[in-house]
Amino acid sequence: MNAQASTATAPVERSRPVHVGEQLRQWRQRRHLSQLDLAGDAEISARHLSFVETGRAAPSREMVLKLAERLEVPLRERNVLLVAAGYAPAFPQRSLDDPALKSARAAIDLVLKAHEPNPALAYDRHWNLVSANRMVMPLLSEVPARLLGQPLNILRLAFHPEALAAHTVNLAEWCGHLLERLHRQCEVTADPELIRLYHDLKSHRIPARSGPLSPDHVAIPFKMRRNGEVLSFFSTTMVFGTPVDVTLSELALETFFPADELTAERMREMASVFK
Repeated sequence: MNAQASTATAPVERSRPVHVGEQLRQWRQRRHLSQLDLAGDAEISARHLSFVETGRAAPSREMVLKLAERLEVPLRERNVLLVAAGYAPAFPQRSLDDPALKSARAAIDLVLKAHEPNPALAYDRHWNLVSANRMVMPLLSEVPARLLGQPLNILRLAFHPEALAAHTVNLAEWCGHLLERLHRQCEVTADPELIRLYHDLKSHRIPARSGPLSPDHVAIPFKMRRNGEVLSFFSTTMVFGTPVDVTLSELALETFFPADELTAERMREMASVFK
């Protein structure tokens, strides 16, 4: 891990910088861009960008949004930048129950339902479960009920020694994969809660990886022991392609597919039982 990556996931508790220029500078550095690179992308002079970052020039609303877009700043943080610059937020944040998101919620439910008899779920930016199809909970039948309270954090469930970690056959590989995903998310968002989650999960005693995956693997599978058998899945992640709502921009759908015929058969049998 390089020095910049280590900094991005350090458990820092200091408050967010108030000055919009300082915030833009931090996002630029997080993206490993020079002032010249960003200025070129945003079609402004490096001198003007320098003035914005140091507070000698006040950016317009359009400039804040343009720089944020070039820096791939998450929508939630773009609102923070706008407020810091003295402007109103541009991107709404609605509950999934809001009538304006009815079609999006219907799309989520459609994807989850259509994926049966295999498990699929949706989760928010902090990996808290938002929705799941009927095939998810049966796979958690051996997890203590006290660990399934709301909000149900998917990553904490995966790492907890009394939850999924107790039943995961390839614990080192799977949890290592999850940590890498979370680390990348911390790098992209700089979200303090995600950074705390990352360090909390790293504190669990997860065995070291035994070595590289065998050549016959096309993806890191999730292997869990259930009723004396090993069920094996690989997963795909989907996000909304062009969201302009904060909630939708932070939502992810994870769909799991059987990695072998035994798992496919067991999921079909399970679907016939848990109707």
